[in-house]
Amino acid sequence: MTAIQIQYRLQRGDFKLEVDLDLPLRGITGIYGASGAGKTSLLRCIAGLERPVSGELIVDGDVWQSSSKSIWRAVHARDIGYVFQEPSLFTHLDVRGNVEYGMRRRGNGDAADIEKVIAMLGLETRMNRKVDELSGGEAQRVAIARALLGSPRFVLMDEPLASLDQARKEEILPFLDRLHAETDTPIIYVSHNIDEVCRLCDHLVVMEQGRIAASGDLQSVLVAADAAVLSGDQAGSVIHGHVLDYVMNDDLTCLQFSGGQLWVPGEAGSPGTDLRLRIRASDVSLCRIRPEQSTILNILPAVIESIRMDHNAAALVRVSLGEASILSRVTRRSIRELDLQQGDHVFAQIKSVAVRRANAVSNT
Repeated sequence: MTAIQIQYRLQRGDFKLEVDLDLPLRGITGIYGASGAGKTSLLRCIAGLERPVSGELIVDGDVWQSSSKSIWRAVHARDIGYVFQEPSLFTHLDVRGNVEYGMRRRGNGDAADIEKVIAMLGLETRMNRKVDELSGGEAQRVAIARALLGSPRFVLMDEPLASLDQARKEEILPFLDRLHAETDTPIIYVSHNIDEVCRLCDHLVVMEQGRIAASGDLQSVLVAADAAVLSGDQAGSVIHGHVLDYVMNDDLTCLQFSGGQLWVPGEAGSPGTDLRLRIRASDVSLCRIRPEQSTILNILPAVIESIRMDHNAAALVRVSLGEASILSRVTRRSIRELDLQQGDHVFAQIKSVAVRRANAVSNT
């Protein structure tokens, strides 16, 4: 697998960044952590905007930076796109001028590239507008288009939704879904919003106090639950499934995954559509005996894989459902009173599922 190999040591006042990791050069990699964890500092080092005390950056075998070999590739020579929290568009250019800027700068691309990216980001009717006439979500989509049309090896996105209100976030997220599905350009995506990360990302890096707390494929990192920032209210899991059927009379979609079937409200897609399902640990309860009468539609047999004490009165229980694993956040008292142990067979009651598809997210 092609990869981005990174080693950085950076000191800024009391803050120290120490990272050593490999990132896949495909899909979307999420960099997640609390404010001050070092996420933006890492991106700035990759872009060459920060010069660490020591550093190595190798992109698919090509050395961009090496303290040991005295190699430093300048910012303008690093073949990347960068999308900041604020769109930072050129106010003297209209939307088309901003979108085409990256292509002119790199001297590559053609009209077909422009039209494809414009359509993917829904900018067809906005190309002749002045940038000060755009909403925050529209401006950020223009910034993303400009970054993509430079034909970069990969794109860095530094919390591109952080400055938007919830309505504008909901406006732009479907376009980021399309970006994930329709472009081969790898993206490194910084966020402190776990739901955003679970919706968009394939690989996850968790940062705490300037260090890497966890790194790997999204689901493996989530269910390991070793990083403090992924415990508590943030704990949850992601599983993959597909649409079996839609029952019009009930307005419910039946989804199939390795552990059985799940029902979600609304029409989540046509039969066979692949979906990503986000399940919060706080929305999963456990019982020894399957309830005979319950308003909860999704009750599935499961096996306890591990139990870990969480914050205060809570515990995180990892259970397997077929080949999938999910987390349940329950009280320590419940663990004691039900005498739950690793290997026990239980029933998982799943109260809510977030479903990611091409153009929306629905919840049950």
